[in-house]
Amino acid sequence: MKTTKKALKASRRQAASAAIDRPENIGKPQMKWGSDVVAETTRRLDLKYIALVPGASYRGFHDSIVNYLGNENPQMVICLHEEHAVSIADGYGKVTETPMAVALHANVGLLHATMPIFNAWCDRTPMIIFGATGPVDAHLRRPWIDWIHTAKDQGAVIRDYTKWDDQPASAQAAVESVLRANQITRTAPRGPVYICLDAGLQESALTEEVVIPDASRFAPAPTPAVAPASINQILKAIEQSEFPLILAGRVSRDQGDWQRRVRFAEAIGAAVLTSSNDPSAFPTTHPLHFAAPCVRPNKVATELIAKADLIISLDWLDLAGVLRLSLGKSQTQEPAAKLIVNCSVDSYRTNGWSMDHQALAAVDIPVLAEPDQMIAQLLDALGGNKAGKMKPRPAMKGLSHWNARKFTKSPGKAPMTMWDMAMTMREFASGKEVTFARLPIGWPGEAYEFNGPLSFMGNDGGGAVGTGPGHTIGTALALKDSGRLPIGVIGDGDYLMGVNALWTASHFNIPCMFVVADNRSYFNDELHQERVANMRNRPPQNRWIGQQIANPHVDLVAMARAQGFDSEAPVTTSDGLLKALKKGAAIVAKGGRYFIDSRVQPGYADAGPDQRASLGKK
Repeated sequence: MKTTKKALKASRRQAASAAIDRPENIGKPQMKWGSDVVAETTRRLDLKYIALVPGASYRGFHDSIVNYLGNENPQMVICLHEEHAVSIADGYGKVTETPMAVALHANVGLLHATMPIFNAWCDRTPMIIFGATGPVDAHLRRPWIDWIHTAKDQGAVIRDYTKWDDQPASAQAAVESVLRANQITRTAPRGPVYICLDAGLQESALTEEVVIPDASRFAPAPTPAVAPASINQILKAIEQSEFPLILAGRVSRDQGDWQRRVRFAEAIGAAVLTSSNDPSAFPTTHPLHFAAPCVRPNKVATELIAKADLIISLDWLDLAGVLRLSLGKSQTQEPAAKLIVNCSVDSYRTNGWSMDHQALAAVDIPVLAEPDQMIAQLLDALGGNKAGKMKPRPAMKGLSHWNARKFTKSPGKAPMTMWDMAMTMREFASGKEVTFARLPIGWPGEAYEFNGPLSFMGNDGGGAVGTGPGHTIGTALALKDSGRLPIGVIGDGDYLMGVNALWTASHFNIPCMFVVADNRSYFNDELHQERVANMRNRPPQNRWIGQQIANPHVDLVAMARAQGFDSEAPVTTSDGLLKALKKGAAIVAKGGRYFIDSRVQPGYADAGPDQRASLGKK
């Protein structure tokens, strides 16, 4: 069988990746040190990468990865800031739903990384983070430096937003610690775990045999099945419903699960909503996806929720909040006059520190399982792959689809608004295998044309700034050699805070494209200041003070070029952006990296009253 050109190119890129940062003259290393044990156990978990900023506190572990493992499985992904290391692992985990490893230097590296760790917690992303301290034995500490890198309970810094942490006291204990960490982080609801390695343990020679068991015997258990009684309850509710609505929230990236969700919606004739906060969960242009995706319910979504007599929530982020915004009342004050099914395992990890669990939702049929497990069981009960499409329900006949009308934009040579930029991005991506790693605040749902589970990776669960570059690079790393085009569309503030993450993409030959929506402002906060001024009867025109990124305007292109990205002059029109996107796609297809400074007029995207979709009759 002939080898295709595409396969040859992929093979060459993989060979080039394999050659990056490979050690020499290591011979056939033997497991002799405490840190070798940690490295060997990590290898047996098949963790392909470990993102890191080096530091003396884990120099023993670092040496073991290089001179014992040969810098392979895991391979080091060197970063210029600890925040980027965690954000890259977060982006990788969003795509693969498997953990990437991270190494952080002592308490100082951990303190740098706390914000993206919280993001990974809110994103429910698996991740194994290795930290270091000590030596715990004070007699072994070097004067001054080892003392300030030692903490009695380092895990306490992030214990409220990690699933588990440990500080093993021996090499044999470290084996169990790593195996347990892997099991916990991969079990839904997923999230980061932390292992703090004593510097003394790392650098101690082994004095007795250490046993590393078969890692497959410590794998996470399969997701629990839904109780048959609950399945029967849901099926009965569906049968009695006149207007069922599926809220497709945090679901899997598996293509088979995606197809089952589509078949299930078609089999029961349910309308579907998706959130622009989460990764793509359902084809946005499907006839049953009546409303454009949104973070908060737009007018059409609100009308759908109000019309529905049955709501099936698939781990929807903030179910109680979306119902309150749509129905105008809190469920704890007055429950909604509709039947609600809520499928989620999120309550397993709710704690008293982080409020990311959102408001308490009143539900009629609670299901403690992963959503795609429930969908698979319901679909089987309906006939599995043989389940046909239900004819349009009478209550849904004639409803207009958000995508039915053609959305226009300003002339191609006119100054570009955020709306123009978004519609141009949609035009470019349509029909292509594009993965949007991130999209910025103010991006319109009307620009979402997602046809698969890898179309969009969701936004920053922790609401931070500066993680967009890392998330994009992590996404691109996970998709390397897949043939997909990873694009991070981020704001200029997000870019400037995380810009030196781009160096990692260049060093590690990770193909990707960045497009910055450059409005030269922390614009979201401008709007907040305007609201406060209006509430206090003060001049709102001063909202820009302390917000704008101007005088001088930062040369975003120069910053990208300095770290190995191809780029040209900023674009200011839709025509210019489309041309740049096509050029960038060609460069990325050859294994390169491209950056676009897309200068937009201040303001968020708005279709305008003449273009907004409505749920009214066609």
